[in-house]
Amino acid sequence: MKEAAAAVPQTVDPSHALRLARRLIECRSVTPEDGGAQAVLAGELERLGFTVTLLPFGTTPNLFARIGTGAPHLCFAGHTDVVPPGDAAWTVDPFAAEERDGVLFGRGACDMKGAIACFVAAAADRLAFGPLHGSLSLLITGDEEGPATDGTVRVLDWMSDRGQIPDFCLVGEPTNPSAIGDCIKIGRRGSLNARIEVRGVQGHVAYPHRADNPVHRLLRILGELTASPLDEGSDSFEPSSLQVTSVDVGNPASNVIPSRAVALLNIRFNDRHSGASLSEMLQRVCDAHAPGAALDIRISGESFLCEPGREIGALRSAVRAVTGREPSLDTGGGTSDARFIARFCPVAEFGLVGASMHKADENVPLSDLAALTRIYRALIGQLMPEPGGETTP
Repeated sequence: MKEAAAAVPQTVDPSHALRLARRLIECRSVTPEDGGAQAVLAGELERLGFTVTLLPFGTTPNLFARIGTGAPHLCFAGHTDVVPPGDAAWTVDPFAAEERDGVLFGRGACDMKGAIACFVAAAADRLAFGPLHGSLSLLITGDEEGPATDGTVRVLDWMSDRGQIPDFCLVGEPTNPSAIGDCIKIGRRGSLNARIEVRGVQGHVAYPHRADNPVHRLLRILGELTASPLDEGSDSFEPSSLQVTSVDVGNPASNVIPSRAVALLNIRFNDRHSGASLSEMLQRVCDAHAPGAALDIRISGESFLCEPGREIGALRSAVRAVTGREPSLDTGGGTSDARFIARFCPVAEFGLVGASMHKADENVPLSDLAALTRIYRALIGQLMPEPGGETTP
């Protein structure tokens, strides 16, 4: 499909996104605390005419807001929770939303309160032109940086039960490595965590025949698992990666064979594998070298890929029109809540530059806030054109 050129709106008020981003950053919403962030967002959306539903599950605050009832239905997904400031020295108060030399500083500035503010500002600009020919919604959780059990997953089930699943979802994670327009994420590798515990018989190192050393058997397991790559990659994904993250025997004595040995590992896997197939492989290797070893596996997400279609074409066109860059379509990096959304509808990720996320002095240039707002506005305009406005690709 040939992508039509996106018309770039000239009416977007860049100060709207900045004002809302500052108000959100000022909320100390370190997971699992909300700090008033969702109330700030709810109030802003209600003023624009959105119907807002607060959805606390367990101790996790969540929000779903929608305006319009028809198709197409575009949903923006994100999170108001942030990671702690950490021990590194900040040159500003992490929650003061200080602006300095054209840059906004604060925890969550790029990951991802800034992107939420940009989408709201873009929606406000579109709504100023009159009623939508479609629907806009926001799925916002306070659990993305935490265990991710009572956030997006639970809200999606609630949405599905009520016929609120969108035609396309855009996640505002900071996808760009160095400049706005670098990259659109259209998929992610899966993630599997495993704990292997091998039991033995404790004894004196001088009398190994009276003991059973679990370390040796654990090392043979890990040796086989790391001896060769899992794969060479696929058409859409980089190679899968198995990384041993910890080996521990809890043994302070050099002359004692320990009774147990434990290893932790993580596998980031592409579409050549599944959580089930990798679990079977791990069990087979453990059984070969240490029958009876305890294997605990947790799969935090399967790999997924959203094949480029009309919506991703419109997003690429909007990025190109605003920035002049041709964004790559990428599947690298870690996991995000898009892994849950992909079970229900097509999804892509595009947000701010992520170079400072989770770091001290997290920040976003004001020019990037303005650019992202215009990109989101151009996307909305293409998917839901107003009379005399943007064209549909």
